[in-house]
Amino acid sequence: MSCCGKKREELSQNLSSQKVAGSYIPAKSWEDVLFEYTGPTGLTVKGIVSRNIYRFNSTGDTQLVDYRDASGMLALPMLKRVSMLT
Repeated sequence: MSCCGKKREELSQNLSSQKVAGSYIPAKSWEDVLFEYTGPTGLTVKGIVSRNIYRFNSTGDTQLVDYRDASGMLALPMLKRVSMLT
């Protein structure tokens, strides 16, 4: 019969190494997404998942959007996804 205590200890150490100032910082599953504003005036959008506020001041402004909010941003006709140069 094997003991799972060592596996629990390893998991605990991995989780504690991700702690910063008493809170966990989860690893991101995907990269954030760059969006460009094509509308004529400013636009403020609240992310549907992250609840981040994204402000586009004028035509051509770009914002890096949390990947979890990207699908909601795609529903707005005045925002378009743009590729990031790496």
